[in-house]
Amino acid sequence: MNSAQRDDTAALVAAWEGDEAAFAELFGRYRKRLKQMVKLRLDRRLFGRVDADDVLQDAFLEAYGKLPQYRENSDIPLFLWLRLIVGEKLIDLHRHHLGVQARDADREVSLYRGAMPAASSVALAAQLMGSMTSPSIAAVRAETKLQIQDALNRMDPLDREVLTLRNFELLSNSETAQVLEISQQAASNRYVRALKRMKEMLALVRGDQD
Repeated sequence: MNSAQRDDTAALVAAWEGDEAAFAELFGRYRKRLKQMVKLRLDRRLFGRVDADDVLQDAFLEAYGKLPQYRENSDIPLFLWLRLIVGEKLIDLHRHHLGVQARDADREVSLYRGAMPAASSVALAAQLMGSMTSPSIAAVRAETKLQIQDALNRMDPLDREVLTLRNFELLSNSETAQVLEISQQAASNRYVRALKRMKEMLALVRGDQD
């Protein structure tokens, strides 16, 4: 166990004993990663209506209240447990704000245990375009983004999810396998395939702009 893991364990034990400040500090260590997840998975129609920090605050309170349950059945790492709670909050927000329209979001929910909206192709395309620095991109940004979105939408859903988890949420291969409930070898194989597809896609889009 490394020093970071020991610090997490000590803070978690303190939180189990009723120290909310210790849990707040622990939650804060994962806040940046969780916020990135919210930005990727929040339905685009809710941008401007729902603040990522508010989602995380609600998730923090929910998680703190559920600590006894996690203590009794902590079969996944703390970060992945917190991530599931944030995902549940996002699902609730989608249903509350979108009503019947939330059916579209529901179809994207979770290839794995626990509620979790899929990252939208819009959010992923925006992330990918951040790595494209050609000056010519600015003039055709909208068209380029649509091309990338189309390519992402044509990817195998599980491959796209693996790509999202590894490249944009920065989960390890082990964490990705656990989240998706597949073997580490399967997660690794899918990631290699998805990464190859993404590189081909970006090369094609860049070529169109030359």
